[in-house]
Amino acid sequence: MRIELVQGDITTRAVDAIVNAANSSLLGGGGVDGAIHRAAGPELLEACRELRRTELPDGLPVGAAVATSGFRLSARWVIHTVGPNRHAGQTDPALLASCFRESLELAESLGARSVAFPAVSAGVYGWDARQVAETAFDAVSGFAASRPDSGVELVEFVLFSPGMVEAFRRVREG
Repeated sequence: MRIELVQGDITTRAVDAIVNAANSSLLGGGGVDGAIHRAAGPELLEACRELRRTELPDGLPVGAAVATSGFRLSARWVIHTVGPNRHAGQTDPALLASCFRESLELAESLGARSVAFPAVSAGVYGWDARQVAETAFDAVSGFAASRPDSGVELVEFVLFSPGMVEAFRRVREG
């Protein structure tokens, strides 16, 4: 599995699935979540409302993942995951790792060969960029080692700011 760092807008990536750093309501928000909802169009919000009405009446739990169509995105799927919010006392790195692992498992089950991740829980959820990067690389590497025959061939970390890219690069280079 190839792992690449990209500075840019996750909504423009030509991958099979993009991961949305969603909130548990799945009904849109700020940051990456808002950008994905805007780019995918109103159909994404309707799909998320349907998930809430049927499968997830209490919302998506922290660390879990669920998929919808990508609608107006070039990505076929959006995989929504809810990262832990450090400001709300959610400080367990296992919850953060679960976001990456569950998203990759779901991507694999969908048949996705390429997946783009944002820096889940960095930013407004208060996690340090370095800790997010360490957790993300560990989770993706662990997934790749446990599933050598996985159809997921490419994982991109698509990071909006130069500072976030640098934090991921430093962790990657050790």
